[in-house]
This record gives sequence, C-alpha cells and structure tokens, in this order.
Amino acid sequence: MVRRERTPASPPPPPATLNPLQALAALLGGLALFFILLLAGLTAYGAAHAGKVFPGVSLGGVDLSGLTPAQAQDRLARTLLFPQTGKIVFEDGQNIWVASPAELGLALDFEQNARSAYYLGRLGDPFERFGSRLDAWRKGVDLSPELTYKEQYALDYLIHIADQINQPTREASLKLEGVEVVAVPGAIGRTLDVPASLEALTRQVRTLSDGVIPLVIEETPPEIMDASAQAEAARRILSEPLTLTLPDAKGGDPGPYKIPPSQLAEMLVVERVSGAGSAQIQVSLGAEALTTYLTALAGDIDRYPANARFIFNDDTRQLELIQPAVIGRTLEVETSVRSIQEKVLNGEHTVPLTLTTLQPAVGDTATGEQLGITENIVSYTSYFRGSDSERLHNIETAAANFHGLLVPPGATFSMADAMGNVSLDTGYAEAWIIFGGRTIKGVGGGVCQVSTTLFRTVFMAGLPIVERYPHAYRVGYYEQTASGYDPDLAGLDATVFVPMVDFKFTNDSPHWLLMETYFYPNSRALTWKFYSTSDGRKVEWETSGPQNVVEAPDPVYEENPDLAKGEVRQVDWEAEGADVTVLRTVYLNGVALFTDSFVTHYLPWAAVYQYGPGTNLNKLMKKNQPPPIKLNP
Repeated sequence: MVRRERTPASPPPPPATLNPLQALAALLGGLALFFILLLAGLTAYGAAHAGKVFPGVSLGGVDLSGLTPAQAQDRLARTLLFPQTGKIVFEDGQNIWVASPAELGLALDFEQNARSAYYLGRLGDPFERFGSRLDAWRKGVDLSPELTYKEQYALDYLIHIADQINQPTREASLKLEGVEVVAVPGAIGRTLDVPASLEALTRQVRTLSDGVIPLVIEETPPEIMDASAQAEAARRILSEPLTLTLPDAKGGDPGPYKIPPSQLAEMLVVERVSGAGSAQIQVSLGAEALTTYLTALAGDIDRYPANARFIFNDDTRQLELIQPAVIGRTLEVETSVRSIQEKVLNGEHTVPLTLTTLQPAVGDTATGEQLGITENIVSYTSYFRGSDSERLHNIETAAANFHGLLVPPGATFSMADAMGNVSLDTGYAEAWIIFGGRTIKGVGGGVCQVSTTLFRTVFMAGLPIVERYPHAYRVGYYEQTASGYDPDLAGLDATVFVPMVDFKFTNDSPHWLLMETYFYPNSRALTWKFYSTSDGRKVEWETSGPQNVVEAPDPVYEENPDLAKGEVRQVDWEAEGADVTVLRTVYLNGVALFTDSFVTHYLPWAAVYQYGPGTNLNKLMKKNQPPPIKLNP
C-alpha cells in the first residue's frame, strides 16, 4: 500500500472588514430602504382601501370593514338600536321601573362614529398608521361608540322614582277616637340616594347593553316601631270609670267620685320619653288634668279641724261638752295624682285618695283646768225691741255660731271667719240692712246686732280690739237698754259685712277664752258671756255723747211703679247726724295697761217714701205720711 501524504490546503483569505464609516452608510441605506418599502406599502394599502374603512375595524360590535363612511353610518343606524330598544331596569325590592336608554338621555351620533371608524389607520405618523392598520388586519379593532348622554334626563327620571320611594321616618303613635284607642305603627324612613344611583346608571348605559340597576336606598328606622303594648295600657285605663274614694270613709263624708271613660280620655296623655339611647311611648293620666280635677275636689273634701265646744257649768265649775271636736283633713293633691297614675297603669279602677289628718287643738276630753277656764269674766246683754221676725231669726242664727267657741291665748279672733258665709243657703233670712247709702231688704239683716253685742263684751272685758267699723248712721236698736234708750251707748256699735267688713279682737291673756251666747226671743235680748281666768284687769270708759248733732234732711219721695195708685210706703227712716268719741282705759293691778279710743261719725239720714204712679202726693203727704222717727228702728 502506498501511503500518500496530503499536503494541507491553504486557509481561505479573511473576509474583508468594513470600516465604521462604511458600516454606518450601510445601516442608513437599509433604513432608508425600509422606510421606502413601508411608505410604498402604506400607500399601496391605503390606495387599495381608498374612501373605505380598513379591514378588521368594527364599532360597538358592528363590522364596518370596507364600508364608506356613509355606508358605515347607515349600518350603524340600522344596527345600533340600543338607545331606543334597550332596557334599563331600576330595582327596589319587588318594585321595578323600566326605561329605555333614550328616555334616560342616551343617544348615538352615527355620523361621528362612522367618521371615527373611517379614520382608524389614517391618523398619526406612518408607524402609527401602520400599527393601527396591522392591528385591525391581524386581530380586529372594536371601537367604543361615542355617546351623547344628557344626564339631566336621567336625573329627572330618578327624581320621579324618588317621589315614589321616599317616605319620612314615622314613629309609632297612639291616637284617640272618642274612647277608642288606635295604635299607629312606625314606618322606616326611605330616601333614594340619587347621586349614587345616577353613577351606577351612567356606568351601565355606556356598555350599550341592557342591565338592572339596584337603586341605592338609605333607610332610617324609627326609634319606636311598635306601640301596641301602650295601646293596650290605654285601653285598660279607659275600659271602665275611675272611682276615687276617701280612705276609711264614714257616713256624711263626700264621695265616691266617678270619672267616666269619656272624661278619662280627655285626661289621657301619650308622650314620647327618651333616655339611655332609646325611646318609648308612655301612657298615663296627665298630671296637670288630674291636678285640676283634684284641686276642685279639695273644696269638697278638705275640712278644717274644729275644737270641741263646751259650756261652763256655773254650779260644778266644770266644762260640759256640747259639740265634739272635728278632726280636720287635707287632700294631698300631688301625692294623690302620683298614686292614681301608678294604680291605673296596673289596671286598678278604684283608688283611695291620699289625705293628711289635722288634729284640733282642743279635744273632747279637755278640762277647764287644762285650758285655764275657771270663771265668768264678763257678760253683756243687748236689746232689740221692735225687731221683726226675720231680724230675730238672723240674730239667733248668727249668735249660734259662737256658742261654746274657744279662742286660744294670744290669738286674734275674726268674727267673719267664725260666722262664715251669710246667705239664704246658710239659713239666713232677708231683713233690713244698710247698703249703698240706703236701708234696704237684704240677706242677714240683724247680724250687726250680734257684732255690736260682741264688741261691747270685748270692750267691757278689757281685751285689745284690732278692727271695728261703726254704722253709717245711728240705729235705735243699738241704744236700747233693758228699760229704754241710753244715748251714751251711741258710738259703741260695730258692723260686720262678710267678708269685707270684720270685727277682730285679741285674747292677750295666757288662758283660753270660752264664749257663750244666749238668745231670748221673748225679751228681745242677746247675752254674750266670756269664761276664762281673770287676771284682775279693770275697765273704765267715758263718752262724749252725741256732739255736733245735725238734723235729719227733709224726707225724700220716689215713684215706685210696683206700687198701686194711692199707695205710699216708707223704705228708710230719718236719723240725726252726730259725732261720738268713746275713751277706754284698761287697768291691771292699778296700773293703766292701755288706753284706746273709738271715734264715730254718724251721717244725718233722710226718711224715704215711695208711692205708686198717679198718686196725689200732696194729699197723701197730709193724710197718710207716717210720723217722723228720730232713730232708725
């Protein structure tokens, strides 16, 4: 074998290398060629689709490839019918409202949208145009429609819905229809949040698709939703009359008092009470109405305590009970109101009132020794001959108020308070009285005989006189004695006209004072006695007697249509005017304790005659005129 050795071949020559300038020139040349080719391609692609939408371009899902702008506008107008045919559903629970997008202000500008599709790939620099056309050709481009959205339409529509949805929060309440109680349940307040709902609507319509808009509702629950329990409480209160009783009532006590349901309904108070973060309805009988009602009852229920009444037995020198003491009572209005309110809510319809017991100062078992009543310290008797039966009746009635009456030590005694109301209802008759400058028939004529007798008894007892009023003119009754008349008694009278004119004196001794009055109809006399324990005081007095005497005026004649022709009647009697001053000095252990004076100015008084119409007054004056009377009987 012949081995041949191969001679190695020579290596190829190395490639030629470009210098930097040559490399740059080559790069620029390549880029220029690329742009030339790109421009040529774009020009050719654009020329191929001149006046038409590039392939792959759609708007709102509608393919517009190869269509002229006018064709694209027509296709869009025929295809995109959402503003007219679409449905936007507003939902609030079971309630729905359906509106087309057009009703909500949505519209499409088809010309502008067609123009937008046409200009895709035709705007921008060559790269932008190339990229747009390439994207459309490769994967398609779907443009979002340009919308015209008049938001005010949507706002108006939502406000229309709000008018149907919105309702104020209603608190549960009670109302009365007569005595029927009606419970009105509470209601949750609802308010459509228009801005939030409008925002959700705007998002939906821009999708150009049907949709449901859950409306945004703000709810405000009431603090009190249910008042049925309070309604039942009110019905219980009005189910039957409310009976108010006096505790431990005895015969003769007032009551019971029944308040019918119709009146209770007027008293019923329904109020809203808040506290601790919650509220509730409260039903009760109103405190103000109950207070008014009970205050009116107080005059019937309240009773002043009254001391026992006694007479002093001059033989045994002991007190004898003639009238038991009266335990007083006061209606406690405020406490009773609270009790009634509490009990009626618990279903009770008979409620005892709350009373405060007032014990008298002197009970039935008091003794003369305990009270310091050991002797008769003064007696005085006045006379009233000529009094008619009515005047006698009134003197007896008034004097009875003071028989057995006790005056505490240091107390000021009011005759008006002790006597009380003077009226026909309290047993008085009509008799002659002085009123308004005339002597007329009036209820209680003769009471001043009693006040005059008391005044003189106090005067002679040497007790301080606090208040005394004289008569307007001299009255004959008050100057009578057992055997006739004594002008020295002028100025020692006292008038009382309840409640304006009073007679008062003070028991300034340390002992109780017992009064006794004795009426003697046959002798026309009234005796007043004071029993106590004498402190040794003595009384001295003197009188000026009638001074500055003024003659009575001429008689007065008046026509009275109630009298018959020829009839004449005397209705007032003449009296002389005069001034009288009485001085009294009270001594104790020979020393003057006090001195007081009583000054009286009596007016002159004319006789008054009345006659019937048509009476010959001159003739009757001569024939029938009664003789003049110096002192009013």
